[in-house]
Amino acid sequence: MEQPKGWSWQDRAEGSIRRGTALDPSVEPVDGVRAFPTAYLQERLLITQDQVDNGQEAYDREIRALREAAGSFGWNLDIESPDAVRSADQLVPGVPGFLRAHLTTPDEPTRGESPVPPDAWRVLQRARRSTGTPMPRTSLEHVLSIDPVGLNPFSRTNPFSRTNPFSRTNPVRGAGGAGGSDDYLEPGRGARQPVAWLGPAPLRSAAPKRGRRPVVAVLDTGCGVHDWLPDDVVTRHIELDGVPVGLTDDADPERYPDLYGQLDGEIDAVAGHGTFIAGIIRQTAPDADILSIRMAGALGVIDESTFLITVAQVVELLRRHREDPKTGHPIDVLNLSLGYYHETPVDGQFSTTLNALLTTARELGCVVVCSAGNDAIDRPSFPASLWPWPGADNGIHPDTDAPHVSVGALNPSSRSVALFSNVGPWVQVYAPGAAVVSTSPAFVGGEQAMTKADVDGLRRETIDPDDYRGGFAIWSGTSFAAPYVAGRIAAQLGTVPAQGVRADAAAKAVAAVLTTLPAPVERG
Repeated sequence: MEQPKGWSWQDRAEGSIRRGTALDPSVEPVDGVRAFPTAYLQERLLITQDQVDNGQEAYDREIRALREAAGSFGWNLDIESPDAVRSADQLVPGVPGFLRAHLTTPDEPTRGESPVPPDAWRVLQRARRSTGTPMPRTSLEHVLSIDPVGLNPFSRTNPFSRTNPFSRTNPVRGAGGAGGSDDYLEPGRGARQPVAWLGPAPLRSAAPKRGRRPVVAVLDTGCGVHDWLPDDVVTRHIELDGVPVGLTDDADPERYPDLYGQLDGEIDAVAGHGTFIAGIIRQTAPDADILSIRMAGALGVIDESTFLITVAQVVELLRRHREDPKTGHPIDVLNLSLGYYHETPVDGQFSTTLNALLTTARELGCVVVCSAGNDAIDRPSFPASLWPWPGADNGIHPDTDAPHVSVGALNPSSRSVALFSNVGPWVQVYAPGAAVVSTSPAFVGGEQAMTKADVDGLRRETIDPDDYRGGFAIWSGTSFAAPYVAGRIAAQLGTVPAQGVRADAAAKAVAAVLTTLPAPVERG
């Protein structure tokens, strides 16, 4: 398959390395801190910059505690300058920004236990223990996952799931004995596969004479080429103060289907993910415009700081447009089909920067729609659970802003929740998300049709399982339930004022959509 021009084996090998490490909560225990597994970057911490309640003095105390904790292990802690990150407070007024703190090992051992590769979790926990405080301004840098069914490498504890990127160890997978949520990984049951679209393309009305079309922003893997998704429907490149928003390099999973891993012709797991989402919005809201921002590569993982910076850029585009429609970019619905699990998700122990950014967007009338995740668990995921759900212990209080909507997945019958879907009181609504049909770039993989029998000059064969040149596919995941809801909300908004809708009008549109969504049948 086609690769970016000039790519070598070094590029493929380097890009194939998974970002992040699985956290072991038993390491460096601290009384009063109950931790859970997550994925994080061992060498970095995120430090929130706020200037309230003697913020600078408290900030300085935390930095000193972190440096001392790092030094006790023989590690150095270096903090990037604000210009290196261009953090949230530099972009969105009133939102606390953050800095990245890097842990490094000195060239020569100085003092402490051992100059082994540094571990941000151990440093944070030791600083908490020494100060007797939760260190509210400091957090791990998590790794977010763009997560179609079965792809999140950090939430699996089954010893028989894939433990080596080059081989399978489950003796029953694919042999007829596998079942449960893994059924959705099998072609014909929900896994991605080609499909023929027989109906007409979604009909788009003429541009309104007053007001404008609603706009759905999608932060994902970008958007590929497709007849349904021309440039007058999808904005693929946008800048803020001359700086591109999102990724612009050649490693584009919407252009190149097999960037990383072995040269076996297998299409990367999230290649085409953003195009599929854009197609769902096109079906549910034909008159809406789409702002597509590429934030993740072909492995489908994003560093938390990259995610926060990108969200901050998008919120600032929205804020500027609300002040002056001739600037920024209009955004009425923000779709986030990704997430992570925080190790200490209770009030005061997780970074508030993401919540502050999404709250600012909602204050400006933008509805935020998030996928719940595909790990078949009820553990709250972020950002889907960042709302005051029943029984929440996250310290978030009800407000009158535009809604924050978390979406789980329904099976095609719309009578049952997909077995892969996360569930719980923090999942606000469920929508079609299993075996969904939508758009695909014209990818071709290395798998071949099972049987071929040419006759009379005609090429005759069974379905090629990874030939997507027909432009459409079936796929499963809460990643696709979220844009279904986002698109329905955009369609309900209809023609919007040039500056955008007010928060109360957005809330009414969301309420109207949620009451029409199918409700799964309760067991009984």
